[in-house]
Amino acid sequence: MHPLSAHFLVVSAGMGAGHDAVAAELVRRLEDRGQGAGRVDVLELLPHRIGAGLRSFYRTTIRRAPVLYEGIYRAFFRPGRGPRPGSAPLAALAEDRLLALVERERPDVVVPVFHLAAQLTGRLRARGALRVPSAVVVTDFAVHRQWLHPGNDLHLCVTPDAADTVRRALGRPSVATGPVVAARFFGPARGAARWRRRLGALAPGRPPVLLSVGAWGAGTRVADTARLVSGAGYLPVVLCGRDERLRAELSRRPEVAALGWEPDMPGLLGAVRAVVDNAAGQTALEALATGVPVIGYRPIPGHGREGVRRMAALGLSDHARDSWELLRLLDALTEPSAWRERRIAAGRRLFADDAAVRLTDAAARTAAT
Repeated sequence: MHPLSAHFLVVSAGMGAGHDAVAAELVRRLEDRGQGAGRVDVLELLPHRIGAGLRSFYRTTIRRAPVLYEGIYRAFFRPGRGPRPGSAPLAALAEDRLLALVERERPDVVVPVFHLAAQLTGRLRARGALRVPSAVVVTDFAVHRQWLHPGNDLHLCVTPDAADTVRRALGRPSVATGPVVAARFFGPARGAARWRRRLGALAPGRPPVLLSVGAWGAGTRVADTARLVSGAGYLPVVLCGRDERLRAELSRRPEVAALGWEPDMPGLLGAVRAVVDNAAGQTALEALATGVPVIGYRPIPGHGREGVRRMAALGLSDHARDSWELLRLLDALTEPSAWRERRIAAGRRLFADDAAVRLTDAAARTAAT
């Protein structure tokens, strides 16, 4: 047990599943270290069901109107000259409820793991309304400007590159702690053998390749990608998340293994030879932890496209810009090779630090002052 017992309030957002997965794992790690930890969804702090409407709007645009989402991302998230719109008015609506929650729970540190939450705590810290430190866990490879508010005390980032971006933009403390991924993705997965038998029975002799489209089934021409992968001699295993319509559509294709919300992700990842990803999100990070090469292909707009490009530029994955390049990369990365081993090693090197340790240390420093 850590000599200091502190209490942390983790502020997540139910936008897909990735931020909540990070929040849950942070709480688990902090509790394992003898700390107290609670969670709240920043969308639930917004009044008049605004949070539910925001979630619904985002889910619809990312799945059905990607051009619209790209426009929103360009306006609100990318840097640019002159005044730029931001999420400050939205964050302001959640201030009273967060302050009331902090008053009840008395955390020693507030930990945003979503960019709207970072804007919320940054605003409150900047004017002294939030009297305990805020430590932002930045979950993206490409740090957009909505993550950035100078009021926050500390930023914990996925990569040194992201930490440098934050320091240059804000002049505030920022460190690279690596991704926050559940411990069950490290080491041998008990379910991997069962998955190998199942996938091998579906398509004998065809190396299984996982196609990930997130919790909401967001992706462009997923069926076409599955057909392309199958035609090249692989078994496309499509992780449809909670999109039952996509799963039903793909289940009619005998050459595709269409899965819904899968609880045994460590076992599944342990059985596939590569992951084709479109967002550089939590599934991609879980693949890196498991030791599976990641190929970015047809990324979703905005943060997905930026993340896929940044991840590849850092040598952690590969970005297939067209169908020919996707098949070339699959051929290179699904077989034993120096290229495959380099990608696996680079991914695993990301997990050299622990955000929970840094958070505990930050609480200890605060208590000592």
